[in-house]
Amino acid sequence: MIVDKIYQRRFSDTEKRQVLWSILVNDFFQKLISSKDTVLDIPCGYGEFINNIVCANKYAIDINPDSKTFLNKDIKFLKASSTKIPLQNKSIDKVFVSNFFEHINHEDIEKTVLEVKRILKDGGNIMILQPNIRFASKNYWMFFDHITPIDDRALEEIFIIHGFKLKKRILKFLPFSTQSKYPIIPFLVKLYIHMPLVWKIFGQQTFMVFEK
Repeated sequence: MIVDKIYQRRFSDTEKRQVLWSILVNDFFQKLISSKDTVLDIPCGYGEFINNIVCANKYAIDINPDSKTFLNKDIKFLKASSTKIPLQNKSIDKVFVSNFFEHINHEDIEKTVLEVKRILKDGGNIMILQPNIRFASKNYWMFFDHITPIDDRALEEIFIIHGFKLKKRILKFLPFSTQSKYPIIPFLVKLYIHMPLVWKIFGQQTFMVFEK
């Protein structure tokens, strides 16, 4: 599949991405997840988020079977689409979605929202890290597999329509892409995470939390 070849080329340096995500999780995302939570990562990719988060139970979903080889042994891998998640109703506390909705069409976005609503427990949250075309229009289409322009207002609308409540919105958070020819310097990544004023300068990804 062309998508598999794209990802192999784009994310060849998995070690560098793991370093980056270990900092993002430990210094930011972990604060939103408790040690008692059951967490689902959609799609898990190479496990950068779900490998690093600390919680009671971990699920990872992806259509790429190779994803399983990058996951820690304590993670339950599901080879499936986000539009048909093989989990029971109200079985998940937190869902994490990163850089995904721009890769699927409007119909599948809505189906994914409905599936997330089905599997989330009452009061459960979906956390979304999403390139925002409002701020990243110049580079949004640089990736061949980006097919749907998304901004925070569109996401808010579709989730609110289906009964979710917006609990948190960081309009400008992370830069558009983590790809760089330069090495990742952990100290600088940590510094960035703890300097919200800098997010407003470099942030082109929006972070949103919706509650069921």
